[in-house]
Amino acid sequence: MVMKEFKAESKRLLDMMINSIYTHKEIFLRELISNSSDSIDKMYYKDLTDESLTFNRENYFIKVTADKENRILKVCDTGIGMTKEELENNLGTIAKSGSLSFKKENEMKDGYDIIGQFGVGFYSAFMVSDVVTVISKAFGSDKAYKWESEGADGYNIEECEKSCVGTDIILKIKENTEDEKYDEYLDEYSLKSIVKKYSDFIKYPIKMDITEKKLKEGTEDEYEDFIEEKIINSMIPIWRKNKSELTNEDYENFYSEKRYGFDKPLKHIHIKADGMVRYNAILFIPENIPFDYYTKEYEKGLELYSNGVLIMNKCQDLLPDYFSFVKGMVDSEDLSLNISRELLQHDRQLKLIAKNIKNKIKKELLSLLNNERESYDKFYEAFGRQIKYGVYDGYGMNKDFLQDLLMFCSSKDKKMVTLDEYVERMPEEQKYIYYASGETNEKIEKMPQIELVSDKGYEILYFTDDIDEFAVKILMSYKEKEFKSVSSGDLGIESDEKENESDSKENENKEIFEKMKNILENKVKAVRVSKRLKKHPVCLSNEGELSIEMEKILSAMPNNQEVKADKVLEINVNHEVFSSLKDAFENDEEKLKLYTNLLYNQALLIEGLPIDDPVEFSNSMCKIMS
Repeated sequence: MVMKEFKAESKRLLDMMINSIYTHKEIFLRELISNSSDSIDKMYYKDLTDESLTFNRENYFIKVTADKENRILKVCDTGIGMTKEELENNLGTIAKSGSLSFKKENEMKDGYDIIGQFGVGFYSAFMVSDVVTVISKAFGSDKAYKWESEGADGYNIEECEKSCVGTDIILKIKENTEDEKYDEYLDEYSLKSIVKKYSDFIKYPIKMDITEKKLKEGTEDEYEDFIEEKIINSMIPIWRKNKSELTNEDYENFYSEKRYGFDKPLKHIHIKADGMVRYNAILFIPENIPFDYYTKEYEKGLELYSNGVLIMNKCQDLLPDYFSFVKGMVDSEDLSLNISRELLQHDRQLKLIAKNIKNKIKKELLSLLNNERESYDKFYEAFGRQIKYGVYDGYGMNKDFLQDLLMFCSSKDKKMVTLDEYVERMPEEQKYIYYASGETNEKIEKMPQIELVSDKGYEILYFTDDIDEFAVKILMSYKEKEFKSVSSGDLGIESDEKENESDSKENENKEIFEKMKNILENKVKAVRVSKRLKKHPVCLSNEGELSIEMEKILSAMPNNQEVKADKVLEINVNHEVFSSLKDAFENDEEKLKLYTNLLYNQALLIEGLPIDDPVEFSNSMCKIMS
């Protein structure tokens, strides 16, 4: 028998197929099963066009069989089969697709579409095989043929015996190496897992002989193995069913089966789109945050299918980072796939799907917010931080899209409120959305800076997340109301009378404050009369965009660049401590220095900032006490 050469640049091209195109070797089984599915689809099409045929779905299936002892793996189908000429043309020419030719020659209708288009998937079998044998009998033919190849050197074709129409692909699996364990492609559990992962939703039954255990006759606790043929794929994916057929339990079971999480989904989104791009999707908003969510190990993305065949396990381009917590899948027959059917070409269809998904997720979250507030509160507790990162990220390019999803704890009832709810109940004379930043709500409530705003009856938003203030700095305003920190220099509350009184006291005590500023050297930008303090003697405020709380957060980062807020030391001139300050200024310069440093350190402690010299602070306290 004369070996025939491949009709392409054989060795070089086949080597590329085996070593470069496919990322994971297990893909070969997906490709072979997809080809088998195509073969049965062609038989279905014959039935549509030939009235003498009766297509009985029960007669059509794919069978996967492993023989560990002889290292043989078989993938058999009862599809349309191939003639000698088709074996020559389809398998003898690399990148010649019989499925694509069939698709062009015949208009596939009734929801059936050919999966294989490039004619390279079959050759992925050489990644795991020393020898590939194909035995096929074509529909309408009384002869069967065997095609066999050991790789790029060529192939043989000869007539053989086969009782029924269809194709058997027989792989002689390679021996294990130090780097590769080929035994897994002969292991029952591994094969089943690969089929479930990639081909679970192939629309024809995929059968395997599964080892089960049963009690030995006449015993109560002794078991023996027996083999039972089982269908291992689901066939009809949940996303192709009508929503009216499905219950919440069906969606929860799917979530669990796909191992999207160990929790129950808080909400599911079922999309059927028939517009410019046809696709189905099932998305889930998880109830709990994954343990690795904020680590570099966490991978965002949706499972991507093409005609029910898994193409990508994590398609990151389908989700923006701020919705990276969403789990689920997308299935489309309109996507442009590359030659390996592993990686997606970033085309218009994908962008349209991603945009639609993004809008659907937001719409569902707003529905949750407006109609199921407790559920939204639960969601926000888990993933609100990510929404805030989305506002801040990219210099605020998504802030308008995300701002209505934001929530913060409010001084009113100590409950989470949206920005819309805050603005809606603002008194008419209130100019700003006020917020206070701190480690906890309890610490914020004790801040001296909130006294004036609270006494005015204005609501204060509590910022306890490190991203909060950065996000609103990017947001700048909401419904034309600017954000204002209670620690900012100008609160926009003081009356003209109070302003004049403060200005008068500022001028009256100008020399004291200038002296205190000099004592503190470059630690503060100014020492001023406080317009906000009533009970407390002292506090720090800030000028400029960088707040004291932002300084603390930036200082804690590994790449700390010693960025400092412009601090102002505010003194309550109506507090009895100020009398001591005035007396020291007039009579005892050393005491003024002592008091100034004590007040500054006290203000630092209130803010949760470190004291420059704790020993000096301790000694100063002892001086006061003695």
